[in-house]
Amino acid sequence: MTTVDNDTLRDRIGSDRLIAILRGTDVDATVAAAQTLIREGVTTLEVTLTLADAEEAIAQIVADAPDHALIGAGTVLTAAGVDRAVDAGAQFIVTPTLTASVEHAIAQGIGVLPGVYTPTEIQRGLDLGAAAVKLFPASALGAGFIRAVRDPFPDARIIPVGGVSIESIPAFLEAGAFGFGVGGPLVGDAARPGGDLVALARRAAAFRKAVRG
Repeated sequence: MTTVDNDTLRDRIGSDRLIAILRGTDVDATVAAAQTLIREGVTTLEVTLTLADAEEAIAQIVADAPDHALIGAGTVLTAAGVDRAVDAGAQFIVTPTLTASVEHAIAQGIGVLPGVYTPTEIQRGLDLGAAAVKLFPASALGAGFIRAVRDPFPDARIIPVGGVSIESIPAFLEAGAFGFGVGGPLVGDAARPGGDLVALARRAAAFRKAVRG
């Protein structure tokens, strides 16, 4: 698999609307969770670099994933982190803030979802050419923030991340959310040793249905 550019990443998120965030504690468990999600139709995944040996997990997931899957790296804080993630096989990059990694990824033609929290940061991220911006933590701002900020920025592509639940998705959709990044409420304990993959499969089906509205 090769990296995707921002146009391709934007189109993919606009179609799928769901990014599963795997913030695991174990490589094998993270890989197993990723494989379960892909089997259940959640095919856009983010593996965070907070996992020790995250590059190994990314490489294993990419090696086993079907061609239609899209595997990214998250919590990428530095330009060097971008390079390491891409060398491992990551196809796109996600950051918690507008760090140096964002401009580095864009300069390399790599799709990126930068983390933002204010209208100024939203505009900055989109002006840089990012596929979309990741509103984090979205639970602290709520759907009303997206609705309000899209008045001056009607074309803003905003992805709520952080505390997004099945119950909150309809309000975010109504407010104009472009897609969703979901970690704990979707993945649960599945990316940890002994995690429940059966329960993960059930949640995957429920979240896929919810984001379709």
